[in-house]
Amino acid sequence: MATTTASLSLVSSDLFDDSLSISTSNQLNKAGTVTGLDQTTGLNKIYLTATTNVDIITVPGATMDGKKSHVYISNESTDETEYIVVSIGDKVIGRLYAGDFLWMPWNQQAQHLSDIEIAPSVATGIFVEYMIIHDGIVLTSSADS
Repeated sequence: MATTTASLSLVSSDLFDDSLSISTSNQLNKAGTVTGLDQTTGLNKIYLTATTNVDIITVPGATMDGKKSHVYISNESTDETEYIVVSIGDKVIGRLYAGDFLWMPWNQQAQHLSDIEIAPSVATGIFVEYMIIHDGIVLTSSADS
């Protein structure tokens, strides 16, 4: 059985009048159980050289509906002016500037309505890392390509 723990720490000495220190962690378990998530897409790294949308996370002919999953996306650029726009379906959810990352739960629905896309702000090249840690994939009767 896999055991995966996600941790996050926020620390600042000058954000407020007092210093800030928040830490939290969570064990990633299958939906409704105490059994750890045991599947992953693997850590992927791509180099994007166009400013068009790229569908980085899709499962053609399958769905994760009713399954638990978490998505990690990281903008590996070192130029603070470069960013990637992250969208789910036709909804922009935010920008990741150089060094920023996204960590969120995600539940892909059928027919690609919730695919995750990114669009770089520059065509000079940005490395992006991404991965899904999940509970499994349910194959549908036919692929919607």
